[in-house]
Amino acid sequence: MFGRLGWAEILIIVVLVAILFGHNKIPTMMKNLANGLNVFKKELKTDVKKSDKKRKSEKN
Repeated sequence: MFGRLGWAEILIIVVLVAILFGHNKIPTMMKNLANGLNVFKKELKTDVKKSDKKRKSEKN
């Protein structure tokens, strides 16, 4: 029921976001979202590297 969004639903969501936040605030919000995602990805990569080093040292 909620998993499938058609083009009409997406258009309604975009229009509501534009009305609620205005055209000035949307680019700032998207930039903050992108920065947050980049930090999250970077932390995942460093966590995987640390766990790999820990496993290698435990094997020896």
